[in-house]
Amino acid sequence: MKVLMKKRTLLTAAVTAGVAAVVATTVVVASTSGNSDALAATHNNMVAGTIWVANEDSASLTAIDAATNTVATTLTGIDSPHNVQATQDGRSIWAVSGTTAMAVEIDSKSNEVRGAVPTGSMPAHVIVTPDETRTYTTNNADDTVSAFDIATMTTIATIPVGAGPHGLRSSPDGTSIYVANNKGTTLSVIDTATNTQIDEIEVGKLPAQVAFSPDGKFVYASLNGDNAVAKIDTNTRKRVSTLPVGVGPIQTFVSPDGQYLLVANQGTEEYPGTTVSVIDTDTFDFVRTVETGAGAHGVTIDPTSRHAYITNTFDDTVSVLDLKTLKVVASIPVGSMPNGITYSTQAAGIAPTVELDLKMNGTDGGGMGH
Repeated sequence: MKVLMKKRTLLTAAVTAGVAAVVATTVVVASTSGNSDALAATHNNMVAGTIWVANEDSASLTAIDAATNTVATTLTGIDSPHNVQATQDGRSIWAVSGTTAMAVEIDSKSNEVRGAVPTGSMPAHVIVTPDETRTYTTNNADDTVSAFDIATMTTIATIPVGAGPHGLRSSPDGTSIYVANNKGTTLSVIDTATNTQIDEIEVGKLPAQVAFSPDGKFVYASLNGDNAVAKIDTNTRKRVSTLPVGVGPIQTFVSPDGQYLLVANQGTEEYPGTTVSVIDTDTFDFVRTVETGAGAHGVTIDPTSRHAYITNTFDDTVSVLDLKTLKVVASIPVGSMPNGITYSTQAAGIAPTVELDLKMNGTDGGGMGH
């Protein structure tokens, strides 16, 4: 199943010749977009903050003002950013560059690059631990996960996992990380105390992403090859149930209040999926299937659990879904091939043009520091 045009397929990742740990200077440009670049929606109970979107095919990150559903800023110059992740305090945004094999930390207020570190080949997703001391990336072509110390911008572990690691998330208490191995049938479980894989759980065909319940008792995995989502008990590390969803499910997300599990059904480029499955976590059954846009891929939800944001990979938009009415209330144009998406409490810094030089020396395993 082809998920990303030209640059990446979800199931097979071709390693570009010349991808290495030493990365040349990359220029990152931040530019402000007016209201003509986004469809605003006057709607109740919008939250303050920023929705960050990784636009893989246009080498950019879009910052959406969550209070107005308008594009505030676009950062360009990060090659093939597949995923983006905000820290819990909202002060930093992390993104991975697939073609240059690096993870980048950006100050979410000033839009300045705070640091960069080399990853393994074809990094897919990036997360930050709840205590904000470490970052982890899945390296899809290496079958590894990299762990980084944020303070020193150095690699502290390279962890072998299953085949084709794609999505990953930390448990709420930060003691473990679950990794979806998209070329196989398993989730890898990483102990963050030892940075080693301690278990591999059979879940189903081609898992793409995971999402924890707020209490950490369950984790949910999208099964791209089964058109389903699996529910796993984190105590027994066993799959306890599976529920059919739409075609080609990719990202999953549980609302902070624990009520809903959302699954984005991307389909394929030839036959795009256009829906998000809304599932009641108590009953593990459908509530509704909502139409969003072509190639529904990434999902995030604001801290109040009122609005969800879904990237539509094949029509270059973000849908805003009201979780009270279960209706889409806005569609926001972004860059080409939007994939990963995250919410930050920090309002995005706005300036007509901000040009940032991103330099990294990977010869010693270190990166540009803070």
